[in-house]
Amino acid sequence: MRILIDAGHGIDTPGKRSPDGTFREYLWNREVAEMLYNLLEEHGFDADLVVTETNDIPLKTRVRRINEVCSLIGSHNVLLLSIHSNAAGIGENWMNVQGWSAYTTKGETKSDRLADCLYDAFEKAFPNKKMRKDMQDGDRDWEENFYIIQKSKCPAVLIENFFYDNKEECQWLQQEAIKVRIAMAIEQGIKDYVRY
Repeated sequence: MRILIDAGHGIDTPGKRSPDGTFREYLWNREVAEMLYNLLEEHGFDADLVVTETNDIPLKTRVRRINEVCSLIGSHNVLLLSIHSNAAGIGENWMNVQGWSAYTTKGETKSDRLADCLYDAFEKAFPNKKMRKDMQDGDRDWEENFYIIQKSKCPAVLIENFFYDNKEECQWLQQEAIKVRIAMAIEQGIKDYVRY
């Protein structure tokens, strides 16, 4: 099983920062992606970073990289995690929304099972934090046809790791120990999915 880790956005993506400028989403995403990569490799998983560049690689290019791996080793042998942090506004004001969430594409797929494993892992790792859920179709993940998860040929989940335009969560997210806990929770969700 090869785990592909996508760190969303880039240094040149407009916005995508906290109102006070202390949080840059592209950088945070890459730091957590690197931590996750190191954890997976350390524990015997085959992992790759989809993006090693700091600039915002187009979604079409990201998907091409993912699908090349799927073609090479088989889609059933690949998982994609796209790492993001959320925002409720456009970066000008602090907002009150908080919590963690996962997105899959519309309909029932293997991605839903991966999202369930991630929800379980995050609920255990962060019992006092809000888990944002959409139960309309009977499971917890949100369903949107985001390009990267829709066009990738393997099970794919896009995760939104709390809100950087919520002042409390922004400060909390920047703690090194929290980044490590988030990477560990993602790894646990992957482990549970692979063992399932």
